[in-house]
Amino acid sequence: MNDFEQLAFEHAPMGLTLTENRIIRSCNETFAQMFGYAKRDLIGRSFRLLYGSDQEFHQIRDIGLEPLRKSLPYSDERLMRRSDGTLFWCRFRARTLTPEAPLARTVLSFALIDNSPSGPKLTPREREVLLLLSKGQTSKEIARVLGLSPRTVEDVRARLLKKFQVKNVAVLLARLSGHGTDGARP
Repeated sequence: MNDFEQLAFEHAPMGLTLTENRIIRSCNETFAQMFGYAKRDLIGRSFRLLYGSDQEFHQIRDIGLEPLRKSLPYSDERLMRRSDGTLFWCRFRARTLTPEAPLARTVLSFALIDNSPSGPKLTPREREVLLLLSKGQTSKEIARVLGLSPRTVEDVRARLLKKFQVKNVAVLLARLSGHGTDGARP
């Protein structure tokens, strides 16, 4: 890579990282700053570092594997964790270099959706439920994935709505993604 290409990689307006089996092999300065780390503290580390729990790290692994196996890019929006524990909402994109083993070598990008303060502090359970809600899962589906009763999931949903002072999950997700209709932020 020539100097200009290296400069472009380092200062791209989104976080970029190259991974092997979910281990960070290279990343740009934007990625490191986005997550609140020095680059040297990320290289060679597992992506587990960037998730709130082992369960969340393992659940997210299989999301998007099908398009990657077909050499297609995968994209979603997700909550990620900074080094100080604060959360941020970002647009995630992935492309594999090895479709036969999609996670063996991947190129990932992360773009901030909302750079405002992260709002209310969330419990690990609230984070799990919010992540699955953002994937469009119902309370029954979330309950099955997390091994909870649907009533427990409904209670967590109600707490999330109260914490973010919104009337429904659609408004909550719209606000977290920066697309709230009234411009209010949690």
